[in-house]
Amino acid sequence: MTDIVPFTGQTLCQVKSELGEGPSYDPATDTAWWFDIKGRKLHELHLSSSTKRVHDLPLMGSAIATIDPSRQLIASDDGLFVRDTNSGKLEHFAAIEDKPGNRSNDGRVHASGALWIGTMGYDAEKDAGAIYHVAGSTVTRLFSNITIPNSICFSPDGATAYFTDTTVNDLMRVAVDPATGLPTGAPEVLSEQKGYPGGIDGSVCDADGLIWNARWGTGTIDVYRPDGMMVQRYAVPATQASCPAFIGATADRLLVTSAWQGMGEKARAADPEAGRTFELGIAVKGRFEPAFRL
Repeated sequence: MTDIVPFTGQTLCQVKSELGEGPSYDPATDTAWWFDIKGRKLHELHLSSSTKRVHDLPLMGSAIATIDPSRQLIASDDGLFVRDTNSGKLEHFAAIEDKPGNRSNDGRVHASGALWIGTMGYDAEKDAGAIYHVAGSTVTRLFSNITIPNSICFSPDGATAYFTDTTVNDLMRVAVDPATGLPTGAPEVLSEQKGYPGGIDGSVCDADGLIWNARWGTGTIDVYRPDGMMVQRYAVPATQASCPAFIGATADRLLVTSAWQGMGEKARAADPEAGRTFELGIAVKGRFEPAFRL
C-alpha cells in the first residue's frame, strides 16, 4: 500500500445517502447522476449551475446509462427499465434474472454499447449473485456464484474488462471482444488484495488505462496500473467510499459517492461525511461513458 494523498476536493452534494452508488455523467447535458440504492432515490446534479434534484423511485436502482438525449437505462432489483428524462416515467425493458431475493449492484456500459451488470442478494447472501452481459434485450450470464459484484469497468481499447467480488477482494481481469464486450478468455487475478484493509468497490478506467477504485472501509480512491500495481491513493472524507465517475466538460474531474449503510449511531457520529458525494479535487484523464444501444 502506498501513502495516502490528503483530500483537497469539495463536497458536491450534502445529502447523505444510505448507499450512494452507480454514478454516471452525461456530457450533453452537463449532468451527473447517482443513486441511493437503499433509499430508492435517483440524484441529479447539473454541474455548471449546481442545480440539484432528487427523484423518488419505486425500485432500488443501482446503475444508470444514457440511451439518447431523452432516455436512460436503469438497472434495479426489478430488472432493467427505460427512463424518460423529462417525465421520469419508467418502462420495463428486460429482466436480468429470476431471483426475487436479489437486486442489481455495480455495472457499466462497454464501448460496444452492451451493459455489464452485477446482481447480489439483498443481504449479500453468499454466492447469490452473478454478472451479466446485456446487448439490446439479450441477457447473458457471464460469471456465477458472486456475493458482491463490483469494480466493473473496461480498458480504453475495449479489449479488457475488470471486476471483483468484494468478499473475495481480488481485482480480476478478462479479455473481451472489443466489438461485443463478450469475454474471449477466462478471468485471471490482476491484483490480490486479501489481507489488506477495506474492500474493492466501484471502479472506472481512464484514458491511460489506469483503474480508479473506491475502496470501501478505508476512505480512499486507489489507482492501479493495467498490470495490477497500485500507484497512488487519494483520501476521501468518508470511510465507505463506494464508486467514482469522471465528470466535467473534458472528463477531467472525479466524482465519488459514499455510504452510511451499516453504521450505528456512534459510527456515524465519528464519520460525519458518510453518505455525501464528493469531487476528488485533482485533474484526471477521464473518458465519457458510452451510450447503451437498444
